Amino acid sequence: MTALELARWQFGITTLYHFIFVPLTIGLALCVAIFQTKWHRTGEEHWLRATRFWGKLMLISFALGVATGIVQEFQFGMDWSNYSRFVGDIFGAPLAMEGLAAFFVESTFLGLWIFGWGRLSKKVHLLCCWAVALSTALSAYFILAANSWMQHPVGYRMADGKAELTNIAAVLFNNTALYAFAHTMLAAVLTAGMVLIGVSAWNLRQGRETSVFGGTMRIAVPMVALAAIATVIVGHFDGILMTKQQPMKMAAADATFNTEHGAGLSLFATGDFKSNPEGLNRNIEIPNLLSWITTGYPKGEIRGINDINAEYQKKYGPGNYTPIVAVAYWSWRGMLGCAFAMLGFAAWGWWLLRKGRLRDSKWFLRLAVPLSVLPFIASSCGWVFTEMGRQPWVVFGLLKTDVANSPSVSAAEIWITLVGFTLLYGVLAAIAGRVFLKAVKKGPVEAGKAEDPGQELALAY
Repeated sequence: MTALELARWQFGITTLYHFIFVPLTIGLALCVAIFQTKWHRTGEEHWLRATRFWGKLMLISFALGVATGIVQEFQFGMDWSNYSRFVGDIFGAPLAMEGLAAFFVESTFLGLWIFGWGRLSKKVHLLCCWAVALSTALSAYFILAANSWMQHPVGYRMADGKAELTNIAAVLFNNTALYAFAHTMLAAVLTAGMVLIGVSAWNLRQGRETSVFGGTMRIAVPMVALAAIATVIVGHFDGILMTKQQPMKMAAADATFNTEHGAGLSLFATGDFKSNPEGLNRNIEIPNLLSWITTGYPKGEIRGINDINAEYQKKYGPGNYTPIVAVAYWSWRGMLGCAFAMLGFAAWGWWLLRKGRLRDSKWFLRLAVPLSVLPFIASSCGWVFTEMGRQPWVVFGLLKTDVANSPSVSAAEIWITLVGFTLLYGVLAAIAGRVFLKAVKKGPVEAGKAEDPGQELALAY
């Protein structure tokens, strides 16, 4: 494998690993704030215990997210120096805002929340919790604004072969970033909600802490159902926007090779085993649905991969401007399939909840544990689609991936770091998984037994 291929594999692996913890942390921070608010308003002990229990799991996820995020950032200078030089003036602003504003605020209030139990007033302590939840979302927004510039460059000018920032507001309020933020926040709610459902179901099946986990289940089930509906709606409008900004990505997502009016949504398709097969061997589709989803009209025009590729060759020069079609096609379906599965499962749970039969439903409680992996699969498929579907561009229309890496870094050097990071992440996964499961099995600590919950939470972190 070449140095470029290894660099791409390394960055892809670390990004996907890091993104396991990002939506979980954001979602759990919001849930913990809701639970603490319930305790503050009602004074009921089971909400206090729920706050501490889920707070421990949130801190474990937060710590892993920070550790993996730092490793990821070092790769920009190590493996992607040409890319870093090209986008440095653009990326510097949102990344500095994320580090100096959002992350510092997040860390400060997280420390106050951990060590403020019994030392701060209940109202101030609750505000600290909400500050953590909001700052985690703000931190994600700045990162997404930077990434969205790669998808849809705005607010810049080219000077000496580099992109220079001319309008920070255009970068921060890029419509691509706004949709990406909405999508990511909903993914965070889905992730935390499904984990809440899974852990709560496991405990309810054993008859453990029914007051605590019954309460979290009552919040999590409708939360996931509503978030799944919102995700489908936002995804629809995001698809329309993406069709305008990156038509090749959306054409590859449905394996549409030739421009069509009234294109059907493909359910299952196969083609020749190569990057761009230029056609399909078989295709099972729902007529006109793709045109309706992406244009709003049943007979709307969907531009095909082959036509867009020919257009890009005239615009950008000779070459192949198609992504690996099979990767875009199946990652998009993996994301959508998981979203609809979560919607159906949560709708079933909500119906059982309203009928008062959820705790007695053996099948729902059994399925809840394995199905808690669905949001993680969906998020991974979404990132693969977002990044791989943009290829061969690392910055759409401006910089190709094959010239963005570090020319002085050899394949042997990347092998060393790739193996090292993989081993490191494997060790972290084993430690985090053990700590996470240990905390789940231990369950909520009784309010009277933890005189200093800040110490308990600090140890978890």
